Amino acid sequence: AEKNLKLEEKITMLQQQNEELRARIEQNTVITRQLSEENANLQEYVEKEMEEKKKLSKTNEELLWKLQEEDATSPVKLQSTSSASFYRCSSGNSSPAKVRTLRQ
Repeated sequence: AEKNLKLEEKITMLQQQNEELRARIEQNTVITRQLSEENANLQEYVEKEMEEKKKLSKTNEELLWKLQEEDATSPVKLQSTSSASFYRCSSGNSSPAKVRTLRQ
């Protein structure tokens, strides 16, 4: 009878531990879901930021190219008409590489 009483106490203790562990598992499951959602949101945010960075980089490159074009064509316009027309005719539409050779 004494042995049964000790075993019943042990069973009660183990059942309480089991309930506590189940509660912790549920809590961890909730936290895991929240973290997964947050991770997905952060990944989406990073992808959007990367796309925005690409767009800005492309815009920056285009603006730099246009600026180089403007800078490159303005000295040509200031030169005499014969040399300016020669460069315009020979190059078709001027590119930054061809204009740079004019400056040198």
